[in-house]
Amino acid sequence: MARSNQKVVPQSRQALNQMKYEIAAEFGLMQPTGFGADADTEFAGEFGTVNSVGGSVPWAQLATRQAGAVGGEITRRLVQQAEAVLNGNGQFH
Repeated sequence: MARSNQKVVPQSRQALNQMKYEIAAEFGLMQPTGFGADADTEFAGEFGTVNSVGGSVPWAQLATRQAGAVGGEITRRLVQQAEAVLNGNGQFH
């Protein structure tokens, strides 16, 4: 079966992006002023450089390990939230 990057719940896109940037900030990957003057910004929107947290993350310049750590933490938190809901201890945010 082919893999798809389509969201099962399209309305979750904004919440997942918010979580992604919060985690990147926690990991110290945010740049408060954005890209430098010599940075390639042609695909900046696709890499998520503008966000509501108050900085930018140069996704194209991150090491695979750093980007993977953000994705892994997103998965970890989503699983924790789902477990809490299934156990009757919480709600999805």
